[in-house]
Amino acid sequence: MINVGFIGAGNMGYAIIKGIRGSSMSSDIRLYAYDPFQEAAVRAEHLGAGLTSDSSELVSLCDFVFLAVKPQQLDEVLDAISDSVTESKVIVSICAGITDEYIASKTVAGAKVVLVMPNTPLLLGEGATALSRSDSVTDEEFSLVCNIFSACGIVSVIPKDKMKEIIAINGSSPAFIYLYAQYFIEYAESVGIDREAATQLFAKSLIGSAKMITDSGRSLDELITMVSSKGGTTIAGLEQLRANGLKKAVTDCCEACTGRAYELSK
Repeated sequence: MINVGFIGAGNMGYAIIKGIRGSSMSSDIRLYAYDPFQEAAVRAEHLGAGLTSDSSELVSLCDFVFLAVKPQQLDEVLDAISDSVTESKVIVSICAGITDEYIASKTVAGAKVVLVMPNTPLLLGEGATALSRSDSVTDEEFSLVCNIFSACGIVSVIPKDKMKEIIAINGSSPAFIYLYAQYFIEYAESVGIDREAATQLFAKSLIGSAKMITDSGRSLDELITMVSSKGGTTIAGLEQLRANGLKKAVTDCCEACTGRAYELSK
C-alpha cells in the first residue's frame, strides 16, 4: 500500500483525489489530506482521505506528498514540513513557477521532486497535465505520479526547463479560452440571440474543434481552410482577427504569463 498525501484539498487537490478514487489504482493507495479550511478537508474526507492535524504529520505518514497550494503559500508550507521531509519522500508540486531546486533548498538536499502543471478541467476528468522530474526521482516513482494524473485526463512529459513556458499552453489557457468564449457569447446577446443557446452552440463548437485538432490528422492550416470559403463569411471574420492583431495579443498574453512564472520562482 502506498501512502499519498495532499497538502491543500481545494479544487485542484480535490480533483486529483477524485481521479485516484475513480481509477484502478485506488485499491493500492491510502490517501491523506490536510487543509486548514474545514470545508475543503471535509470534501477530501468524503472521498476517503484520512485527515491529519497538520502538514508535518501528513508528510511523516506519506510516501508521496502533493503540494496543492498556491505559489504564494509555498514558503509557509515548506517551512512547516521541512523537518519531516526525507530523501525517500517524493514531493509533487503543482505550484506555478517553482523549481525543484528551490523546494530542495527549503527541505532536504537532493529532494525527490516532481513538477506538475495541471489545469482545472481535471475536475471533470478532462485535464491536461505537463510533468517533469528531478534526477533523484526513479522511473517507478515518476510513473506512479504520471498514472495519477492520467486518471484525470491526459499527461505530457516535458523538459524541466520548460515548466514555466508551458503554463500559458495548458495551465492558464482555460481562462484565456473562457474569456474568448465570453466575447463571442456577448456578441450573440447583443444581436438578440438567447445567451443559453449561444453558450451551448459555442461550447460545442470548441469541443468539436478540439477533437478535429487531435483526431482529424489535418494540420491547423488545413482545418482553417476547411471552414473558409473564398469570399465567404469565415474569411471576412478571419481577416478582422488578423488585422486587429490576434497573433500579437496571444503572444503578449503567453509572454506575460511566462514572465510572471519567472517572477514567482525567485
